[in-house]
Amino acid sequence: MNSKKELWILLASFVLPIALGTAFFYWNPTAFTSNTVNYGTFVNPIITTQEQDVVFARHTPGSLQGLWTLAYVTDQCNDACITTLKDMKTIRILMNENMRRIQRMLLINGTTDTQEYGVLIAHPSEGLNQQLREFPENTLFLIDPLGNVMLHYNPQGLSVKRVLKDLKRLFKYSRIG
Repeated sequence: MNSKKELWILLASFVLPIALGTAFFYWNPTAFTSNTVNYGTFVNPIITTQEQDVVFARHTPGSLQGLWTLAYVTDQCNDACITTLKDMKTIRILMNENMRRIQRMLLINGTTDTQEYGVLIAHPSEGLNQQLREFPENTLFLIDPLGNVMLHYNPQGLSVKRVLKDLKRLFKYSRIG
């Protein structure tokens, strides 16, 4: 009789925490998603890109595969664009030994005569352009080495330190790129 009671107590000690945790998760799902430590906003759902979604300019051949990409999306490259491109360069330099894991890209809908060294200039496909239109104009995106657009940063008040902290945290745990 005593062994059955011990068996039920032992079984409850393993099953009860799992059942309570699952019930709490489904009862209050925002408790797990609203408290993140990143400064950028997750793109939900993640936008996956194919090779044909990004058409690189003739004088800047490149690829989204294999490297993390800071992509600035705009219609025309004005003073705010130049400032953001310089901020992206600063972020890349401040990553120290990980700077070779990052590339910078200007994803522009129109034409540009910008000659910033080290910036890939590309044009989005119509499908990718429609997906990116859901975000504010002149947004900075982080694209992972597999080509998935995963984070975006508000164009107003872009903080280099916050983007840097996000990248350092990602690179600490990332095994790709």
